Amino acid sequence: MFKKIPPILKNIYFIVFMAALAWVVFFDQNNLIQQYRLSKEIKKLEAEKEYYIEEIKRDSLQMEKFKNDPAELERYAREKYLMKKENEDIFIIRD
Repeated sequence: MFKKIPPILKNIYFIVFMAALAWVVFFDQNNLIQQYRLSKEIKKLEAEKEYYIEEIKRDSLQMEKFKNDPAELERYAREKYLMKKENEDIFIIRD
């Protein structure tokens, strides 16, 4: 009956190695599956970080323009917030 079992499965070192490998891959708190998910999350967060750094740079440049040029600030307020002067009428045309 034991002659049909391959010799590699009778080796205690192989059995212990496979058990340890299964433990690391599936059951450990920091298993490989969890590590893969966390690395994907880190990559996603780093991409978001780069995006927000670029947005901060763009907004900082725009803030500098607003501080130095009152005409630019007025143009922005009129376009974005539909602000107007005392005796003006605003007509909004939508597509």
